[in-house]
Amino acid sequence: MNIPPLLLRFLPFLRWLPYSGATVRADFLAGLTVALVIVPQSMAYAQLAGMPAYFGLYAAFLPVMVGALWGSSNQLGTGPVAVASLLTASSLTPLAAPGSEQFVALAITLTLLVGALQLTLGVFRLGVIVNFLSHPVIVGFTNAAAIIIALSQVNKLIGVPIGRSEHFLQDIWGVIQQVGETHGPTLAMGVASIAIIWLVRKLAPRLPGVLIAVVLTTLVSWQIGFERNTTATIEEIMEPEVRALLTEFARIEDRIAEINQQIAAKTTESKKLRQERGELSHEVVTLNYETELLRVQLKDRENENRRRNRAIRSFVFVRVAGADGQSARLYPEGKLPAGTPATGQHWHIVRAGKGELKLSGGGEVVGTVPEGLPSFAIPRFSLEMLANLLSSAIVISLVGFMEAISIAKAMSAKTKQRIDPNQELIGQGLANFVGAFSQSYPVSGSFSRSAVNLNAGALTGLSSVFTGLFVLLTLMFLTPLLYHLPQAVLAAVIIMAVIGLINFGAVKHAWQASRHDGIAAIVTFVVTLAVAPHLDTGILVGAGLAIVLYLARTMTPRVAILGRHPDGSLRDAKVHHLPASDIVTAVRFDGRLYFANVSFFEDAILEAVSANPEARTLLVVGSGINELDASGEEVMRHVVERLRQNGISVAFSGLKKQVTDVMKATGLYDFIGERNFHATADLALEAIHAAAAARGQDGAASPLRPLPIKRF
Repeated sequence: MNIPPLLLRFLPFLRWLPYSGATVRADFLAGLTVALVIVPQSMAYAQLAGMPAYFGLYAAFLPVMVGALWGSSNQLGTGPVAVASLLTASSLTPLAAPGSEQFVALAITLTLLVGALQLTLGVFRLGVIVNFLSHPVIVGFTNAAAIIIALSQVNKLIGVPIGRSEHFLQDIWGVIQQVGETHGPTLAMGVASIAIIWLVRKLAPRLPGVLIAVVLTTLVSWQIGFERNTTATIEEIMEPEVRALLTEFARIEDRIAEINQQIAAKTTESKKLRQERGELSHEVVTLNYETELLRVQLKDRENENRRRNRAIRSFVFVRVAGADGQSARLYPEGKLPAGTPATGQHWHIVRAGKGELKLSGGGEVVGTVPEGLPSFAIPRFSLEMLANLLSSAIVISLVGFMEAISIAKAMSAKTKQRIDPNQELIGQGLANFVGAFSQSYPVSGSFSRSAVNLNAGALTGLSSVFTGLFVLLTLMFLTPLLYHLPQAVLAAVIIMAVIGLINFGAVKHAWQASRHDGIAAIVTFVVTLAVAPHLDTGILVGAGLAIVLYLARTMTPRVAILGRHPDGSLRDAKVHHLPASDIVTAVRFDGRLYFANVSFFEDAILEAVSANPEARTLLVVGSGINELDASGEEVMRHVVERLRQNGISVAFSGLKKQVTDVMKATGLYDFIGERNFHATADLALEAIHAAAAARGQDGAASPLRPLPIKRF
């Protein structure tokens, strides 16, 4: 079927045409198979991203279909992934409490920004920018991120709260200290899920192990009443410190609401005055100043309560029933008065309201999942919000795209399909951009689901369209079945998904290939772990280090003084212990000659000349010089001029066209003289020795003398 190239560029999914019945059947079955994996997996990844679990289903709906329709790979499965989810959480946690309305709004804005960046890079065909993230840096980051992801789920696996601070490892240490408070049923759910997933992978890899684990544990959770929730009041808390913390939390919440009302009122008044008196009127300027002060106050109050909320959630209580109609009492664990009977059940505060506290004493479950489609709305954002999210959006855009294109290329090795990185950028960008309007958080290509899609027999991206439609059916009709799904099971799903990302062998391989690459991988790994949860810092440090190490390598390229090897070739005299010639000094420079290494080039040339003072000619074997910039040209001119003044002539051999073009454009070629340029080193040596003979200098004993031409 002949489709106009221009139309194919804007509607790349038309390449799937014409469909056959066999193709549709294969894609339908593959789409169904992936849907069985993506439903539980997407909810787990949403939790990892700090979002309510059902937002994972939103991210597994439209973005999955759009990514397939406008991408270049027929089998790449777009949607929620572990690394992008973790980067989302680490980017937004300092700005809002995970799961809060503000956090969700920021995540949706981040999705819009990621989509816009990827789409822009794709439209302008700038996919090569991803090369700034070298493979060793990605290897180091992925290993660290996988460890962080797995550790971040341990608290859910054992049923204890985790603190949220600026230091992830400190939070994990806090979890380790609570191991003695492990909630048995929660741990049992998590371990059972891990065992089921592992056994299915080993014994029946074609079956959806994740789905089987989710169904079985959800049924058990429903039958045994795994979730236990209750409510309490601040007055029931018997610890003065906690009561004071809760009281202050409620007071600041009221103050936050009051400041928001004041900001709204002043913004409305300012808008009205701008229309009446102009942008720069005294009243408008004053209102804008007052509004900015209120925004600063609001940010401070929100940060205060975010810290208080973390502290509140870290307390564990023992509940004592009240006697004679009195309300129950809650004592912090370890502070129960002697002789006071208790139920032995532990409780912690999961939400602090104005007059009521929500307590959890059992295992945590997903809870109510809203039925129906996500609401479609334009994301709300401000310039300040975009500025705060820009660096994170850049990192997620590049890392997400690199993950997607790596997966697509890996699959294309099997399918023989040509992958267009720029078209893939457009597909991923549109997936995120459209996702932002349907309540999605940032998505990327998934290795596990892409592999499932390929192995299930997917022939075109239509399989991902079917996957999205199956997710739609889940949103419309099946969400009540997910209420009793234990959070520990979602934690187990994440842990089992990221174990495969840990690959220290790749770090070792990078070290063996190049010490610089090994250093970049190891530093990225260590820094990412150390600065967690600020993962964007880790990858930016790694990328910066990789660039610095690359520049360091190019600043000191290999320079070899050449000698004639017994086999007749020109080789490094120092390595092969070859004698020097008193006719000519031959030097080979391996690398581009540019501003960063011109001083090294000059020093190397002068050192070679001074080490062989008898030779009156210098030959620069330039077959390894790939580029010459203005700084390189200037230094080369200076070296030639200086050596001439000392009675030493300079010749060049094997220079590439792009180098001689620069020399001709700047006049350096004429300055050196055309007779001093030769196509090969042997031709140059023949001319140099002929000139020496004309001067009466006997070159018969010169180790670099021209080889006799063999005639047959």
